[in-house]
Amino acid sequence: MDYNVTVKIHEALKDVEDRTCLILDDDGPFLQRLARALTQRGFLVSAVSSASEAKDIARMNPPAFAVLDLRLEDGSGLETLHQYRPDARAVILTGYGAIATAVAAVKAGAVDYLAKPAEVEDIIRALVNKGDSLPEPPENPMSADRVRWEHIQRVYELCNHNVSETARRLNMHRRTLQRILAKRAPR
Repeated sequence: MDYNVTVKIHEALKDVEDRTCLILDDDGPFLQRLARALTQRGFLVSAVSSASEAKDIARMNPPAFAVLDLRLEDGSGLETLHQYRPDARAVILTGYGAIATAVAAVKAGAVDYLAKPAEVEDIIRALVNKGDSLPEPPENPMSADRVRWEHIQRVYELCNHNVSETARRLNMHRRTLQRILAKRAPR
């Protein structure tokens, strides 16, 4: 990561008195990595994996910042957004990137909408950026092959790992899909 970006983030955090941050994500390893990274950068983190836990924490101690997953088994990160603290700065993370969900997130009060996998520095920059300027483009954007692979994996997961149903929904030949699923994720 660029040294100037690190300095800008630290400068932005100096002015912040309340550094409480709620992280809501159902991906356990990602949740732990993000919680550790935000704690190391000065946030007071509460990390949970369900919408019901997030609502309990938000009710007891409304956080100043939030990083919320869009789709969870027991609801959506959008449901917890600004319910208990309207001035909270929230970033929505999702593997289901679509214009409709981005619009819904912004209407619900999110300050940014990032596709997974998002870099920690991009998440922090989105949380603390108070300017009206557009965010900088990511330093390591996903390749087109990776975006395609992520989309195929998500549809496959939503179809309960049914190859035939996934191929039908993606308008793809079943054998082609099987070859794609057998390969490792592109970078």
